[in-house]
Amino acid sequence: MADKNVRVPKARVPQALERLSGQPRVQEFLSAAVNEGRLSHAYLFVGPPGAGKTEAARMLAKCVIAGQDEPGHIDEWMRVDHGTHPDVHVYAPESATGYLVAQVRALIEDVPLAPVRAKSKVYILRDVGLLRGTAANALLKTIEEPPAGVMFILIARSVAQVMPTIASRCQQVPFRVIATDAATQAVVSVTGAEPEQARIALAVAGTPERARQFLASPERRQVRRLMVRVIGELPRDDDGDVLDAARTVVEAVRAPLAGIKADQESATEEKADYLSSAALKQIADANKRELTARERSGMMEALAAASSLLRDVLLRSEGVAQPIVNGDMEGVVDRLAQAANPTGVLAALDAIGAAADNLTHNVTPQLTFEVMLLHVKEALCPPSSR
Repeated sequence: MADKNVRVPKARVPQALERLSGQPRVQEFLSAAVNEGRLSHAYLFVGPPGAGKTEAARMLAKCVIAGQDEPGHIDEWMRVDHGTHPDVHVYAPESATGYLVAQVRALIEDVPLAPVRAKSKVYILRDVGLLRGTAANALLKTIEEPPAGVMFILIARSVAQVMPTIASRCQQVPFRVIATDAATQAVVSVTGAEPEQARIALAVAGTPERARQFLASPERRQVRRLMVRVIGELPRDDDGDVLDAARTVVEAVRAPLAGIKADQESATEEKADYLSSAALKQIADANKRELTARERSGMMEALAAASSLLRDVLLRSEGVAQPIVNGDMEGVVDRLAQAANPTGVLAALDAIGAAADNLTHNVTPQLTFEVMLLHVKEALCPPSSR
């Protein structure tokens, strides 16, 4: 991206980039590139968690796959949003230590294939700080000289995390932390939600764009309510109740994935007559990765809802005169604050943090939530206080 002291000329914002308003410099920079037809073949989006880098990558992918003036662009964009567009590939590390060589080889083999629906293809690689060694070297040549009509969007927390040889071949786009008030206003202006609802959505989803999607999803909002209710009932539950609650939460997160899987299978059937078995397998593998990523994202949202609730409990238990986020669950917050002490609440928050870490290291969601809820119950209501 251009030096911070150099002003990029004001550009018309393409419709696909309108929701990038929380990152005005990024929005202006990418809008100019789209409008002037000078998009790079490789970008490196860098910035802190919650800055909206992955969402921005999908927005840019929409501009590449189908512009707003092209027939049928809404359907194409919806496929990108749902993770079912066959020409937009999203990758994440498949092991706790990083990207697997087999992952990168599959990607490299897919790059020369013709697009299925669009004129171009986009490859989004998350957490490229975990792209190292043989896997990184295998991808280097492809990023340096990709076929025409192929774009790479790499995502990392900082340039320093990324192998210099890869970073140097990408146009770097820095993202900044979005202030809470600005993020809340962005969600309110786009969705028409009340500020309290916007704050809750941001606490669970993390970024304005994901908060918008959260508010538009009854299933995701139901998971949040369920998670809050489960935490609120822990002091009254026995261990059997806790295990049942963990199963209920996991099942609620997984429920919407059945429809997404059906859409993926339907889209694959449409291509079965004209794609090779190898290409179909690549699509099936990509679909499986997408479902895994969505499941993990849903589990992380459930943990974020629990963490947000307990941070409110901590404020109340310490008598901090600050508005809570979960105002619609004030009764639950007050009840837990009366039953627990600040030390216990902090221990419960640590248990949720450990659960998030376990999910990133591929511990099964069922076991993760069982252990987490048992530890939270122990922290909020130790045996000596029962």
